[in-house]
Amino acid sequence: MTKKQLDCLVLTILAIGAGCGLVYEYLLSHYAGRILGAVEVAIYGIISIMMVFMGLGSFLARCIKNPFAGFAWIEVILAFVGCSSVLMIGGGFALASLLPQILAETFSLPPDLIPRGGLVTQIESFARFFPYIIAALLGTLIGMEIPLIGEIRSQIYADSLKNNAGAIYGIDYLGAGVGAVLWVFLMLSLEVSLVGALTASVNLFIGAVFFLCFKDKIPSATSLLLAHAVVAIWILQVFTYASDWTASMEDMLYKDKVVYSTNTKYQHLVVTERIVDPAKAKVITFLINGRTQFSSNDEHIYHSMLTYPALAASARHNNILIIGGGDGLAVRDVLRWNPQKVTLLDLDSDLVKLFKTPLEEQGKVINQKLIEINQNAFNDPRVQTIFGDAFITIDQLIGEQQMFDTIIIDLPDPNHPDLNKLYSTRFYHKVYNVLAGDGALVVQSTSPYHAKDTFISIGKTIEYAGYQHVQQYHHNVPSFGEWGFSIATKRGASARQRLQNLTELPVEDDWITQNLMLAAFEFGKNFFQQADDIKVNRLGSMVAYQYHKSDWQKEMGLYKQ
Repeated sequence: MTKKQLDCLVLTILAIGAGCGLVYEYLLSHYAGRILGAVEVAIYGIISIMMVFMGLGSFLARCIKNPFAGFAWIEVILAFVGCSSVLMIGGGFALASLLPQILAETFSLPPDLIPRGGLVTQIESFARFFPYIIAALLGTLIGMEIPLIGEIRSQIYADSLKNNAGAIYGIDYLGAGVGAVLWVFLMLSLEVSLVGALTASVNLFIGAVFFLCFKDKIPSATSLLLAHAVVAIWILQVFTYASDWTASMEDMLYKDKVVYSTNTKYQHLVVTERIVDPAKAKVITFLINGRTQFSSNDEHIYHSMLTYPALAASARHNNILIIGGGDGLAVRDVLRWNPQKVTLLDLDSDLVKLFKTPLEEQGKVINQKLIEINQNAFNDPRVQTIFGDAFITIDQLIGEQQMFDTIIIDLPDPNHPDLNKLYSTRFYHKVYNVLAGDGALVVQSTSPYHAKDTFISIGKTIEYAGYQHVQQYHHNVPSFGEWGFSIATKRGASARQRLQNLTELPVEDDWITQNLMLAAFEFGKNFFQQADDIKVNRLGSMVAYQYHKSDWQKEMGLYKQ
């Protein structure tokens, strides 16, 4: 091959390697967020760690005397670590979670004396830190690629190239951009271990091509070939068995048996089941990104408290809007009020599909219980679903001059910067424009016990958006603990006053009573004492997100107040 052809080949290998590196970065942050639970901390933490260690790797590349051998070995090691990363992280978490039970069984300890502190706590803490260690290792290896390619190009031309850095970084950025596109449009919904194996196989392939082209410059070729063979066999094993391995490890991460697990474009969905009483139905729990969304044994409490007060406080129930609630449980409860139309606005069509359309595997409908829980609500002809970012898509409803008698906002907590805008004054003002004058708005408002500042901020933010009356209430839901809601009206009497004026309950409910609803508005004597110090969440301020992050860090004991 000519020098020009070799140079083109080297730059192509670099571009492909850059794409692989970007996929590893996203894969680790995505998976770490899933198992750590703190999605935003994991994503930004992993990306930051990898970037720092990529810089360190660039410096360490100077220690490699033979850039040809160095680059070939780095690709093999990258393939192995990248392919194994998900399994190592998942295995570490599974081992840490099982360790107390293993120790208890080994030393015949009773259930109330299962070890929880000391070494066990340290091992659990290390398991939570382990994804960042893997990120640091991958970042170091990826960071060594560019300096080595620069040296290789100089040796190909037997000269220090004038535009070496510009060409290399340009190709690297392009390759990373292609990797990002592949991640978003192809890999995001794939099983994580499969993504790792696919990316590792690409690393191994470009490493093999590089070796074949420059084998005369690489000593210890036999060792390198043997390493390629071993890693290739390992990748093949991961392709074949990793789905079963990761499923088994995921079972260990949840207290109940995992019966269904899938990735959508936006989130990781898990369904578990538990037998409490053989004579009763199994308890189904639904989780998104590791966080419980509902448990079948008490979800009726949450959804009754979410939907009933707002519907009872509204003058009519002809046209109802639900924002979020892709499991269809709020839709189910709203349909009991005999509306003419229910519009559900949600981001994730695959989530709604899981609760709407029977999915068959081996002749069995695997999501039958989920559809039964929401009583097939999505297939009711009165229900319309709109998919998209609620902050943007609601503009469509405003443009169409639609008006809704009741609006129910059942979104995840503001635990991610992207969700913060859905708890902002700007968003609540948009909602104001589609709420009927004699209607009511209710917002899921996180826990007033575990996240008090967030809860109060949500109420103040709704009020700042222009609603005449904003009140907050709470109720205990066993799966979540004490949970809170904010209810608002545009004009006329407050929601609480309207509920007090009821002479009878409009719709029969297995949980709600009038006194129960009214009692939910009562808080402890000093609960709102510091409310004046709580800030309103304006668009771009990140107030709700920061409050939520701070509240739960305090609750988990991550720092002292």
